Amino acid sequence: MMRHGAAGLAFVLWSCATGASTPRPSAAPNVIFVLADDLGYAELGCYGQTKIRTPHIDQLAREGMRFTQHYSGSPVCAPSRCTLLTGLHTGHSFIRDNREQKVEGQLAIPTNTRTAGRLLQESGYVTGFIGKWGLGGPGSSGVPEKQGFDHAYGYLCQRHAHNHYPKYLWRNGEKVPLEGNDRGLTGAQHSHDSMTEEALQFVRDHQDRPFLLYVAYAIPHLAIQVPEDSLSEYQGVWPDPPYEGGNGYLPHPAPRAGYAAMVTRMDRDVGRIRKLLEELGLDKNTVMIFTSDNGPTYDRIGGSDSEFFQSAGELRGLKGSVYEGGIRVPLVAWGPGRIPAGAVNHQPSGFQDWLPTFAQLAGRAIPGGLDGESLLPALLGDPAAPRRSPLYFEIASYGGQQAIRDKNWKAVRTEMVKGNRQVQLFDLSEDPGETRDVGSEHPEVLSRMTRWMSDLRTPSAEFPLALDGEEGVGS
Repeated sequence: MMRHGAAGLAFVLWSCATGASTPRPSAAPNVIFVLADDLGYAELGCYGQTKIRTPHIDQLAREGMRFTQHYSGSPVCAPSRCTLLTGLHTGHSFIRDNREQKVEGQLAIPTNTRTAGRLLQESGYVTGFIGKWGLGGPGSSGVPEKQGFDHAYGYLCQRHAHNHYPKYLWRNGEKVPLEGNDRGLTGAQHSHDSMTEEALQFVRDHQDRPFLLYVAYAIPHLAIQVPEDSLSEYQGVWPDPPYEGGNGYLPHPAPRAGYAAMVTRMDRDVGRIRKLLEELGLDKNTVMIFTSDNGPTYDRIGGSDSEFFQSAGELRGLKGSVYEGGIRVPLVAWGPGRIPAGAVNHQPSGFQDWLPTFAQLAGRAIPGGLDGESLLPALLGDPAAPRRSPLYFEIASYGGQQAIRDKNWKAVRTEMVKGNRQVQLFDLSEDPGETRDVGSEHPEVLSRMTRWMSDLRTPSAEFPLALDGEEGVGS
């Protein structure tokens, strides 16, 4: 794998894939990064899903690269998005958990945060954010237009995004009224459709210069709300007991059909973005990424049925868990003529790797002080060397949890608020479902991974772990 100082060489390789003889700004590829919300590892056809149709993303996988060992930044929304944009895992990032603020929004990232948007702005890209933000509410330091994005449209607050028929969204700091319905299953303007149209227009408006478009869709996160033309595709296909409501979510008469329809509608719109790239002649100079912010949602909450859809496949756990089902996510990368078609990458990687990857795509040196490693060599089809640094995760809520992935080894610590300090060790090459703790059989590995649970992090005043302040631990 190329070292951080090899940005120029990586850019030459990327440029040569399209026949450019020397690196130049016009050769810098466009980047479209599509992030689903709570989409499970096995909820795409190309990852084994049999009930939900995702033909357009499956086509991207056939024509591009599918990653089998990619990890989100966190098992919940806000910290995962922070890791994605900053290149810092949750042992070093400012946002390490969800935290709502009064009125609207989550805890804001600071003004001076180094983000992928800001890095690409400085590299001559026009940058756009469309979708669900979750890193700062209205007027805060964390809004996208203060964090490196020239254009922003969507939800600032994650709680606001629980309704897909809202009465307003935000565009560049201004509230945009919509014909929404605060408590209804349908309405005049579905937020997903509105955001897709905004994304398509952004591509049209900026087709003559390099652009970064970060599309953070709010589906299939609950509530289950989808237009009738999509719902009708699945109604009556399976037994589908109605969801009566509760947990802050709307009832739905056919929740399984509704959930599947949300995923398929998102897939349709990924296809629309790809089609527009082809129509504008941008497909040969664009890399398109599709992934999810964390694992599938808690079973039977809000009408979801992760068990019915086998949303996490054979993986253990769901959203909110640092076991594999909560953090391993699908990742498809597409770039005609550059990313090899039909390729499968089995090397561990994570959201912290995207900022260094974007830097190399833009011909920039990778900034220092990051936790990530560039994925550009892997995207180009080079044999991937073993990862140099482990992947680290922590979250103070959900009982307090830590996890580390290093090669085939996975270490997990849970229930920390109850005083648990025991670390489980799994060999994912033989046990991807994390069913057998092998720590007693590999004490040297367990000792190393346990030590890293302290060494790979710094304490956070905003999001302290239960172990912070213990002598020799968490310091």
